[in-house]
Amino acid sequence: MTNTLVRVAEVTEEAIGIRGLRLVREDGAPWGPYEAGAHIDVVGPTGLLRQYSLCSPPDDPSSLLIAVKKEPGSRGGSEALHTVKVGDTLEIGEPRNLLRIADGTVRHVLVAGGVGVTPLLSLAYELHRRGDDFELHYFARNREQAAFAGLLEREAGFPDRVRLHFGVPRAEQPMLLKEVAAALPPEAHVYTCGPEGFMDQVGAVFSPVVGDGHVHVEHFVAAEIDTSGDQPFTVELDTGEVFEVPAGKSILAVLNDNGIEVFKSCEEGICGSCVSGVLEGVPEHRDSCLSAADKAAGDQMALCVSRARSARLKIELY
Repeated sequence: MTNTLVRVAEVTEEAIGIRGLRLVREDGAPWGPYEAGAHIDVVGPTGLLRQYSLCSPPDDPSSLLIAVKKEPGSRGGSEALHTVKVGDTLEIGEPRNLLRIADGTVRHVLVAGGVGVTPLLSLAYELHRRGDDFELHYFARNREQAAFAGLLEREAGFPDRVRLHFGVPRAEQPMLLKEVAAALPPEAHVYTCGPEGFMDQVGAVFSPVVGDGHVHVEHFVAAEIDTSGDQPFTVELDTGEVFEVPAGKSILAVLNDNGIEVFKSCEEGICGSCVSGVLEGVPEHRDSCLSAADKAAGDQMALCVSRARSARLKIELY
């Protein structure tokens, strides 16, 4: 995919260790609308590529907004983006989406933990634009660590839909969330992003009410994978080419070694860029990007981390 050259038009300190970068096209052209919940690849000053959620209104043609948290022990990705200034240029990829708004739903609940508010902010903008029934619950240790808290309260246009929860201990959060879940109809949908333990709690509270398929999760961190029991298998492309995938290599690596071009980005099962169709066979899902419903359907998989439960897979590259 072709990257776009962008210029940093504004830098804001959104919270402790979190800065907002507002990006405009270097060629001055307007942005087309993107699908709420999307993220982009960003190539920073050090050349490292990282993924960041889009936080601006999806239909705003003037700019795109991302938030970058400076991670402890950063290998140069988030740390480098904390050095950029207004006027600096970056390269970004096209928006990709793994956290889509469910259609035909009477109610939506967005539950954010810390910097996990970033993908949910664009969902809230879009739901508000549509006039849909939704509420956003945002948990943070304190106001100083809550990115976009002021925007949500005063500028976003839907302060009555926002519930800010500061300083609620992790152990007490499920009780608060159960009160929210108790008022939901079974056809409601829940969207969550934040630390893994936080999202686990959200799923545990809401899944019994709306079902696993109605709880949508956005991951920022790759899941730990046990590869000790990996077995070789065969993968066939829909073009008829056949390759053997050994225990020590991913499908993506084998295809790359054989000159098959597959779009890739994180290579950790988070971004979804290498997700491809499964035509035959049973995938063993190890990614953190596909939803529970997608995995249950078994008709697509992330080639960078997932493997096969069957001796053979036939796949279609997207």
